[in-house]
Amino acid sequence: MNLPSAAPSTVPRPSKGRPRGFDRSEALERALDVFWRLGYEPATIAELCTAMGINPPSLYAAFGNKAKLFLEAVDFYDRKYWDAARVALEEEADVYPGIESFFADAAAILLSPRAPCGCLVVLAAINVSPESTEVYEAVRSMRRAGKTFFAQRLQRGVEDGQLPASTDIAVLAATLKAMLEGMSIQARDGIGQAELAGVAAHVIKLLPPRSTQHP
Repeated sequence: MNLPSAAPSTVPRPSKGRPRGFDRSEALERALDVFWRLGYEPATIAELCTAMGINPPSLYAAFGNKAKLFLEAVDFYDRKYWDAARVALEEEADVYPGIESFFADAAAILLSPRAPCGCLVVLAAINVSPESTEVYEAVRSMRRAGKTFFAQRLQRGVEDGQLPASTDIAVLAATLKAMLEGMSIQARDGIGQAELAGVAAHVIKLLPPRSTQHP
C-alpha cells in the first residue's frame, strides 16, 4: 500500500510518565488490537491503557494523544506486515508476475493469524468520521499513497515495454487499489483463505495483454 509514515519512526526520549521497561512495539501491537476490535472513535483511553498495561499519563507522555497513538499504530502495522510485499513488487523486473505475487501475498497477509484481519488503513475509512480531522485526513492520504504506489509500478511496466503504451495508468492503479480494498473488506467478513487466494489470482486478468514490443 506504500503508505507514508503516520508518525516518526524514532522513539521519543523517555519522559516522566512512561513506565519502567516500556516496550513501544509491544504497546503498539496491543493498541492495534483495540483499534481493530472497536474502531478508532469507540476505543477509549481507558480501554487502550488497560490493553497496553500503562496509565493515561504514560500514554500521553509516550504518544501525545489518542489520534497520534492511532496513526503510529497504523504506521507500525503497515511497515510490519506490508513492507516485504511492496519491496518484492518493486524489485520484480516484470510487472505481470510482480502484480500477481503482490496480490497473492496480500491474500495471505489479510488473513494471517499474526496480523489484524483485513487492512487497518482500508477499514479505518469506515470507522473514522470526517469530524476526527487529524486522523481522517492522515488515513485518506495513506490510501491515496497506496494508489500512487501502484501507478508508479505500472508506469515502470510501460517504460520497460511490458505494458502497452496505451495503458490508462490512473484507471488501472485505481482498479488495483479498489481490488485490494475489496479483498480487505471480505477478509474482515470472514472469507476463507482458499477463496481469497482465488480472488487474488484473478487480479492478473485486470492487466492489459502484454505489449507486443516486449521480447
